[in-house]
Amino acid sequence: MQSSELKNLKIAVVGAGYGGAAAAKALSLLGARVDVYEQANQIREVGAGIGLRPATMNRFREWGIFDAIAKVTSPSEYFEILTATGDPIMKEAWPADGEQTHTHLIHRGDFIDALMGVLPAGMVHLGHKLEGIEDKGDRSVLTFAGGSTVEADLVVGADGIKSVVRRELFSDQGPVFAGEHAYRAVIPLDAAHGMVDDDNLRMYIGRGTKVYLLPLRHRGQVSFDITALCPDGTWTPRITKDDLLKTVEGFDERLVSITRDLDMATVNIRAVYDIDPVGTWHSDSVVLVGDAAHSMLHHQGQGANSAIEDGGALADALRRAGSVKEALALYQATRKPVTDELQRISRQGWSEDEIDEVFPGQKPAAAAPQE
Repeated sequence: MQSSELKNLKIAVVGAGYGGAAAAKALSLLGARVDVYEQANQIREVGAGIGLRPATMNRFREWGIFDAIAKVTSPSEYFEILTATGDPIMKEAWPADGEQTHTHLIHRGDFIDALMGVLPAGMVHLGHKLEGIEDKGDRSVLTFAGGSTVEADLVVGADGIKSVVRRELFSDQGPVFAGEHAYRAVIPLDAAHGMVDDDNLRMYIGRGTKVYLLPLRHRGQVSFDITALCPDGTWTPRITKDDLLKTVEGFDERLVSITRDLDMATVNIRAVYDIDPVGTWHSDSVVLVGDAAHSMLHHQGQGANSAIEDGGALADALRRAGSVKEALALYQATRKPVTDELQRISRQGWSEDEIDEVFPGQKPAAAAPQE
């Protein structure tokens, strides 16, 4: 699209998470008028650590925000997979992207704070809970709780796994329970029993359980994550310390000790969900990005990275195409094959034998996601 056309474009981004914030930054660099509408009254990210891949960091460099992100990260050279007792299975360098070879490890809260910090003042509007969207072809109208409305030439649905935009326009299928729970905490470095002495991610695999140690040494902490098979699909399950300890039976005693020492009040506990691939991500004036388009399981560590890449690909498509309609088709053609494959691979976390062993005579039962 011509520069003059892009500057006249009014874009509304629904959701101020990773995908929404990244898309807003990339689209604002086109010169378009961008506004972000977030249902929460405060931007706050819970959870633990994630890894920003080399390709993602290259996007940040392209957008002129590399330093703002990198200063709250630790660069990591490789990842390692080990048995429950610490015997090596594999060790690989992170896949490089040009001259960028490091994955940067970051706390989720620091990441969203950094993204919010590089958006222009006044771009993000809090307390806007989307209730409906009307697609009028060349433009769309958003209706928020309380009755306020916004009209835009392009609506970017970045409203997560329970996306209202996706449900209203593209797919009424809800989240899919993965038959597992994720238990996540951030602990002091000195509480890791000497298991973290560099900036590289390690995953320990046992029967029905995976334990991740993701260093956040720049803030003197470690992200400690347990993913365990469990048939309880309650969105926010109730778990005791004894329940957690059962998931790490047979693991390296130091990992057991870390689990035993956890303050349960600081542990983020959730059932793990994704969505089935969505056939179409866009109309002529509405498009999905991030978890709204392709929420995936966390086994490959690609959820946030994919959301960032979506924002970059959407901006690229608008530059290259002759119209918004053409750009959205190009964006989907570019990104959907990639994320469909990532969704597929991420679902290969457990063998049938493991599931049968942990769920003897049971079938994991999903619960309706809570708002």
